[in-house]
Amino acid sequence: MLRRWIQTPAFPVLVLIAAFFVPQRAEAAPMKGGKSFVVTPAGDMKWVALPDAPPGPMLSVISGDPKKGAYTAIEKFPAGFSAPMHTHPSSHKVVIISGTWIHGEPGKPDVRLGPGSYLFQPAGQKHSTACDAASECVFLIESSGKFGLNIVGEMKKPAK
Repeated sequence: MLRRWIQTPAFPVLVLIAAFFVPQRAEAAPMKGGKSFVVTPAGDMKWVALPDAPPGPMLSVISGDPKKGAYTAIEKFPAGFSAPMHTHPSSHKVVIISGTWIHGEPGKPDVRLGPGSYLFQPAGQKHSTACDAASECVFLIESSGKFGLNIVGEMKKPAK
């Protein structure tokens, strides 16, 4: 039975998400002391606009505060969302849950990242971000500091 479960398409995504949280410090736990379960069904998640970002991205904070410092959240981009070349003051670890995220770097071809994919964005590195037009992009993000966005290029057309 374990072998059958390991061979399911969802297994690699679950392994990535589990590995994503292993190195977290104890103080990053949602509740002081981390001795209580935190259970939030998808329908009960509270979605807010990503502060200081172009219109469209929404997030549901798991821990921390993106306006003040390090945070972890589930975030989503609407289908066809596109951000121009930009940088962030903090590093981001991202695991794609659904949709196709399109990552661009200067002088390189865009990379399409589907469910189960991982992306590390170092602080201060120029890149563009988009979501394929076929469906919204949902992802888990862990940021080393507060959210910030510094535009360093012109707006791109929505991804196709």
